[in-house]
Amino acid sequence: MPMFSFEQDPGANFGELLKRVGLSPFGDSLPVNEILVPHATTCVALRCANGVVMAGDRRATSGNLISHREMEKVVQADQFSGVAIAGAAGPAMEMVKLFQLQIEHYEKVEGQSLSLEGKANQLSMFVRSNLPAAMQGFMVVPIFAGYDTLLNHGRLWNYDATGGRYEEHDFVATGSGMLHAGTVLRMGWRRDMTVDDGVVLTARALWEASVADSATGGPDALRGIYPVIASITSDGFARIDDARLKNTYDEIAKGVGQQ
Repeated sequence: MPMFSFEQDPGANFGELLKRVGLSPFGDSLPVNEILVPHATTCVALRCANGVVMAGDRRATSGNLISHREMEKVVQADQFSGVAIAGAAGPAMEMVKLFQLQIEHYEKVEGQSLSLEGKANQLSMFVRSNLPAAMQGFMVVPIFAGYDTLLNHGRLWNYDATGGRYEEHDFVATGSGMLHAGTVLRMGWRRDMTVDDGVVLTARALWEASVADSATGGPDALRGIYPVIASITSDGFARIDDARLKNTYDEIAKGVGQQ
């Protein structure tokens, strides 16, 4: 039985125990949960008077490196719903594609659209099925939001790595910059805010997150890269164009400069 000093004790970490006794299956390479794979970072969503607004920055990081500057983390699921992804980029993108296919398959087989609550349940199953990968470091934590055509208002859900889903009635943030973005949303959110107000507030939330969190990308005027922001109302999913976001961020920058 191997014995360790207090400083070398691996504790309950089985991978560290294998490394201490020279039996690491990874050799000199990094363990799976330390492999530098691209990770999506900060996403936010909020309810407004006539729907929901979702937003995500464009940066993906691999450890301390910026691996992608133009990743799209807010994706349309169907006409009245969308998904925002944070976590390991590869599994997240695969999950969204399978989720889109599942929704389309249900509609073709049943001849009608799945309810918004049913879509949230389906995404929960996909997140739960990713739990073994999440235990190895490839975690995916999405946000699901949409316009409920039966209740005639917007709804949004947050998830944990085990597939647990939690409906939020105001706003939600996830990813590495969630603390900073969530604080901005908490200070600025109002129940009666319009979609336009929601666009400005989510843009400001991502701005503040990018200032405090190195993994969150801010607007890049030089390259013309802006966060992906979309609204979902009774008219369906609509992405906000970059020209409008440029004006929004110009106004935010002016306000910051005057403080």
